[in-house]
Amino acid sequence: MIQVFPDVDSLNRSAATLLAERARNSVSARGQFSLVLSGGQTPRRLYELLAEDAFRGQLPWAHVHVFWGDERCAPSDDPRSNERMARDALLSHVPIPPTQIHPMRCAQGPPEAARQYETLLRTFFSGLEPRFDLVLLGLGENGHTASLFPRTPVLEERERWVVDILVEGQDLHRLTFTAPIINRAAIVVFLVTGSSKAHVLHEVLEGPSDPHRLPAQLIRPADGELLWLVDREAAALLRKGT
Repeated sequence: MIQVFPDVDSLNRSAATLLAERARNSVSARGQFSLVLSGGQTPRRLYELLAEDAFRGQLPWAHVHVFWGDERCAPSDDPRSNERMARDALLSHVPIPPTQIHPMRCAQGPPEAARQYETLLRTFFSGLEPRFDLVLLGLGENGHTASLFPRTPVLEERERWVVDILVEGQDLHRLTFTAPIINRAAIVVFLVTGSSKAHVLHEVLEGPSDPHRLPAQLIRPADGELLWLVDREAAALLRKGT
């Protein structure tokens, strides 16, 4: 499903309302809510909204577990860190138990860090279906999502849940969820804003299937929902009536 909003503020408020509702429903049904955060700058305002009075009290933080879908192998206080952004905008301002925040860190080296994070996930879901309640994702101008970059070996991964990757031309290793574990989520929510994303959004949603060039096309939950929340600028090239 694609929902188009007139501006970024209305998009983020809708996303915050959806997230709070899903959290309450999950806790009521199963006693916890597992949330996978996205990095980059697009979700920052959403995180800030969730920390404000209007939304903070709507989430059952004592039962929320937070994970990251990808991370740069930089110190947790580095400005490039997805963990730092989420803590600054959200996690430092809400009453979530620290033991329920599960950051990706690379102190042991990227390959071992990926193995350890996958072990953490498998332990978390031990005896249960490995199914996150909600996964937040963004969309890069080159069609990537999480750290699933065009024409990289991770796009072929079918068994592992977390891998390390070094993208050509970038100076940092990354850790990333693979498409198979993302596609097990109950709902995956893409947040896409701005005119700079209009062309790639059109290609991903309405162009031919080419996931090696446009990895976001790999995200198709097998038994869950896929929701695109986009602002009017990002949706400018989509078919009329979307």
